[in-house]
Amino acid sequence: MMEFACSLPKLSGAGGIQIRFVQTSRAFKRHANQSRSFRTSATFLREAPGGAPEKVRGQRKVFDSVDEAVADIKSGSTVLSAGFGLCGTAETIIGAMVRRGADNLHSLTAVSNNAGTAVGGGLSPLIAGGQVTKAICSFIGNNKALESRYLNGEIAIELTPQGTLAEKIRCGGAGIPAFFTPTGVNTFVQTGQIPQRLKGSEIIEPGKPRETRIFDGRIYNMETAIKGDVAILRAHKVDEAGNCQFRYTTQSFAPLMAKAAKVSIVEAEHIVPVGELKSDEIDLPGIFIDRIVKATADKMIEFKTLRKEENLEEQGQKDPALARRNRIAKRAAKELKPGFYVNLGVGMPTLAPSYLPPDANVWIQSENGILGMGPYPTEEELDPDIINAGKETVTLVPGASTFDSSESFGMIRGGHVDVSMLGALQVGANGDLANYMIPGKVFKGMGGAMDLVGNPDATKIVVLTDHVDKSGKPKIVQNCTLPLTGARVVSTIITDLCVFDVDRKKGELTLIELAPGVELDEVKQKTGAKFNVAENLGRME
Repeated sequence: MMEFACSLPKLSGAGGIQIRFVQTSRAFKRHANQSRSFRTSATFLREAPGGAPEKVRGQRKVFDSVDEAVADIKSGSTVLSAGFGLCGTAETIIGAMVRRGADNLHSLTAVSNNAGTAVGGGLSPLIAGGQVTKAICSFIGNNKALESRYLNGEIAIELTPQGTLAEKIRCGGAGIPAFFTPTGVNTFVQTGQIPQRLKGSEIIEPGKPRETRIFDGRIYNMETAIKGDVAILRAHKVDEAGNCQFRYTTQSFAPLMAKAAKVSIVEAEHIVPVGELKSDEIDLPGIFIDRIVKATADKMIEFKTLRKEENLEEQGQKDPALARRNRIAKRAAKELKPGFYVNLGVGMPTLAPSYLPPDANVWIQSENGILGMGPYPTEEELDPDIINAGKETVTLVPGASTFDSSESFGMIRGGHVDVSMLGALQVGANGDLANYMIPGKVFKGMGGAMDLVGNPDATKIVVLTDHVDKSGKPKIVQNCTLPLTGARVVSTIITDLCVFDVDRKKGELTLIELAPGVELDEVKQKTGAKFNVAENLGRME
């Protein structure tokens, strides 16, 4: 968790929030030669001109030493670090960068979906060692080292929705300077109200408001491309010409980042002669790879999650909290029709497939690059290269496919996914959703949630949530008071007490079902919004 305070205006009908920041004139300085200086825990400033290592066509790409391969990475560089959580991260290369030390390699801007993790690995050692001064990422999680440095003003964080981050990098590699996206409209991403750098309660560097434009009557944010000086990635097989083959969900950001960097370094589990990889086995052509090193660091699993052969209903009889979750998940399964393509958020949504019949033929999509996600693995099925969006180990069903993150979010924003299920901190009567931030208490980053709700006219957004929070306060409110994930996006709300239909245009709720044993008066008492009652009020099964 990460704490800060500020004062923010209403968004999309939300009530005002009182969160205080004291803005100061101190900011990062950009010198005429584009070098940058920054505040450190020491009493001096270091110059970091940045720039990419020299790129030499025709030289042998395979390096005998990983330390040699990273020796000319410059302080002040922008480093694109592939991987999702700890899946597909370049641990061998990162280790060599750490060995260079903060005096020799510092002031790095790191671009990665996760800026390290709570359990170490990934960018964690570079951040802990003070070598990274800015992180561009979508998710912070419970990374205490990163939290501490952010709150002390030692590192800047530019939070970017996961799908937007993938597209910014893709465009950087494709020579496209900017693009318009529906993701983040009417949120703090659009208004720039997520500070990049803090010092206690002061804003040292504010967020960047987005330029907007209307297409076909809808508002879009303009996002600019990301390019890097160096990309670091891990692949399964790489031939001596640089052609890469990835395994399963290790693709995520790897091909995108290799294309967007001036110099790309790959660590390979297997380095093979040219010709051993068949043309149709190559996921990334060698034109995008400049240096190859042997991967020597072991793969790490962030959340080893195994399948439990337990009856959910029986377990629910022993655990009231699980019983509530089961009730919500069982009702949610009715939203998943045969042949549907469905994205399930972490937590309760992942329980819904357990209540589907064996022949349901529902395809589960995970935004880190899976279509056809299966259940958690047994110990024998465990594979560190197959994880879901929550970084948990999973399996693949027959007919499943894997792909990079830009293709994954293209499916979502493009409206090809039929239903998306998410959790919530608050849901407004007009369909507003808040699920990533409680100012002063919770600030883990939005991950892919803003993208998942980015096309609510094509993808039905279903919220699964307890009716009240831990303190008994309603989570279904007339107007959201928490920062929004998306405005007017939710179509159905399923709680442990009832089911609401949401009219996003009129901004109205209609109660359509009550849970067993729940009466209308209880729902009225525990709901912080006005609602209509359906003539044929049903019961959740």
